Amino acid sequence: MNKPQSKNYLDRFLSLFAETRSGEGVNVVLLTLNIFLILTAYYIAKVVREPLILAGGGAEIKSYSAAGQAILLIGAVRLYDWLANTFPRRKLINIVVLFFTFCLILFYILAQMEVPLGIVFYLWVGIFSLMVVSQFWAFANDLYTPEAGKRLFAIVAFGASAGAVFGSSFAGLLIEPLGIYQLLLVSAGLLFLSLLITNFVDSREKSKVVKIKQITDTAEEAIGGEGAFTLILKNRYLLLIGILILLLNWVNTTGEYILGKIVTADAAQNSAALGLTVGEYIGKFYADFFTVVNIVGVLVQLFLVSRILKYLGIRIAILILPFIALGGYVFLAFFPILSIVRWTKTAENATDYSLQNTVRHVLFLPTTREQKYKAKQAIDTFFQRAGDVLSAVIVYVGVNLLAFETSHFALFNLMLVCLWLFVAFRIGVLNKKLGTEKLINNEVE
Repeated sequence: MNKPQSKNYLDRFLSLFAETRSGEGVNVVLLTLNIFLILTAYYIAKVVREPLILAGGGAEIKSYSAAGQAILLIGAVRLYDWLANTFPRRKLINIVVLFFTFCLILFYILAQMEVPLGIVFYLWVGIFSLMVVSQFWAFANDLYTPEAGKRLFAIVAFGASAGAVFGSSFAGLLIEPLGIYQLLLVSAGLLFLSLLITNFVDSREKSKVVKIKQITDTAEEAIGGEGAFTLILKNRYLLLIGILILLLNWVNTTGEYILGKIVTADAAQNSAALGLTVGEYIGKFYADFFTVVNIVGVLVQLFLVSRILKYLGIRIAILILPFIALGGYVFLAFFPILSIVRWTKTAENATDYSLQNTVRHVLFLPTTREQKYKAKQAIDTFFQRAGDVLSAVIVYVGVNLLAFETSHFALFNLMLVCLWLFVAFRIGVLNKKLGTEKLINNEVE
């Protein structure tokens, strides 16, 4: 009988934050660094995005532009299906990431030519953030078994939280000395570096004989199978996850509208007194806001997420964010001022970016490889942006037909959160059932 291998120093250090077994540390660190770079690149682009869209059209235009992403994503998801059916895993990832890297460079060139970029860049950033991040997590799901993923994803997701903190704070420091558009080149360089790490991890896994269960010859083949939307509609578990993401983003985007509306009004009143343009005021506010949100998210990710998943399980973990949102929007309905809106959204977003972000990826561990790449891509992109469409409808109707105040939007969010809680409960029940079935199948094999 073989004795279990002793842990090295890296494995022991990582065990402070999540249960890490012998030999798992290197992969975890590489994947954590990978998603760190992706999120840093995204948050730099996100800080550039906010002043462009808000100063160029205001909170309403921002909300309506977000809805356009859902329409574009229908075509993007179908294109991704075709790529997944045509190319093996590594080529698929390389094609997608290189495309978005070159787009960042192209946007920089267009900016130097003084081409208006506000709405177009806003649409592009939304698609970029969803597709590249979703693809990374599909890759991570492909590497780990459900048991290992539940233990280790809390550490990997820390890289996302840390990247968000670093990206927003770094952009806040550089936005004045470098200017807005030069940050796009920084983002492109970081995204390309993340791709190099992905290729290294993929090569490292293929060099092993049997280290991680799901690395087999199928990694060299195209994923194939049915289309993403067909997979989702035929599977109740996947469909409920899609509805969950839709509701989550509907609530969050409407909350972002409330925040953007109040910030824009505050900028118009106070920016001149501080010697800033409206765009600079808004950019600085969001840089600070993103930084605080992500620092809180990092702390939750580092010290709470793995313990919540281990001791409370997915069934409880998936309910925590909607309960926070429930309390936050009750409070916001009665106190719709900037300080209250800011801290309400800080609590909601910090939990979303840490615990909820980890849970949503863990949900795919018991699914098939085809579902991980295709269905997850559609859910993380189209269903999320479908929430933006519904939020834009509510904003339009509320502003132009019903004369809604910010408190009315908060009350509407409360109704959505109640439905969100029910869907989250049902997913927790199905996830436990699927996890049990997966374990039984693995033991049989």
